[in-house]
Amino acid sequence: MILGITIAILLGIVAGTITGVIPGIHTNLIAATLLSVIPFLPKTSITVLITFIASMAITHTFLDFIPSIFLGAPDEDTALGVLPGHKFLMKGLGHEAVKLTLIGSTIASILLVIIIPAFIFTVPKIYPFIQRMMAWFLIWISILLILDEKESTARALIIFILAGFLGIATFNLNIGQPLFPLLTGLFGSSTLVHSLRTKTEIPKQKITGTLVSKKELIKPAIATTLVSPLCSFFPGLGSSQAAIIGSKITGTLNREQFLILLGSINTLVVAVSFLTLFLIDKSRTGVANAVSQLTTLTTGNLTTIFAAILVSTIIAIPLTIFISKIFARNIHKINYSKISLVVLAFLTALVFIFSGLLGLFAFFVATILGLTCIEFGTRRSFLMGALLIPTILFYLPF
Repeated sequence: MILGITIAILLGIVAGTITGVIPGIHTNLIAATLLSVIPFLPKTSITVLITFIASMAITHTFLDFIPSIFLGAPDEDTALGVLPGHKFLMKGLGHEAVKLTLIGSTIASILLVIIIPAFIFTVPKIYPFIQRMMAWFLIWISILLILDEKESTARALIIFILAGFLGIATFNLNIGQPLFPLLTGLFGSSTLVHSLRTKTEIPKQKITGTLVSKKELIKPAIATTLVSPLCSFFPGLGSSQAAIIGSKITGTLNREQFLILLGSINTLVVAVSFLTLFLIDKSRTGVANAVSQLTTLTTGNLTTIFAAILVSTIIAIPLTIFISKIFARNIHKINYSKISLVVLAFLTALVFIFSGLLGLFAFFVATILGLTCIEFGTRRSFLMGALLIPTILFYLPF
């Protein structure tokens, strides 16, 4: 059994590296594929399978900021990382941006020691109340985020509502993987098209030491501890929205701190999703849902999962730094417009493969809305209305 678990962890790290570095290939896709092929596999221990999934999922959270920052191709968990990450890239500090998210992921792994006992004690007691009030909590959070837009509340509201309508329409289309064309269009392809229009040129990247002090780690750590439970309780609230809420709770964060916060919440949300599944039988991530279809979690399973997370974290940290350095040393040598075109074509092909013609249509409309948001000069976090509004409607008690 120990040998099987060790192999599962190593294979999970390999799979998480692939899903993290290649745009459009997500852990949810691998987990879903695994579930579909299990009947054809040799008899395999359930513990080994869930260890593989946990290891893959946590490794992915360390590496998935690399394509977001260097290529402008995010997934739903790193969407907002494109914005400050791109600014670092244009200053020749793309590797620095990746390291900041890596610091956040490392902080998250440490915070698990605090989060786990707190969750075990509080979640079963307060979740029934939160579930009844789910829609009203999400409405309140949405209003606060919109009113906080200093440039133009009206534009923020327009973008938020349009994104919501697009989300509702996309989820009601008969397409596979609806989140993929929706969020890839809103955040990924719109950024790539904008780069093509402005003829972006990437400067030579610097491999430097981390430019953040220990004191600057305090706010992101506090924010992560306070808001990461939101993603476990509230469907539709992803890492990006939680990061924004966290930045409001702790006060203004600079770009470095915001990237740290994104990294920490991204990792902690995935790790805690397994604990949430164990405590209240609710799966808030695709990988937790895959585990729920394999087995009912026991204390022994959960212990194995968190052991796999710890081992994967230790290996993923130097692995992320190594791969990020490869990107940093070579990204300026390639014409960024050509990179953007290749990535855009690749994402379009993936949308067609996974979601068909209707998915391509949703992808096209989402790209236009993303570009509109850029032209408005509005924070693209309001595009997350595509998830929040459908979720609010689903939980309204009428």
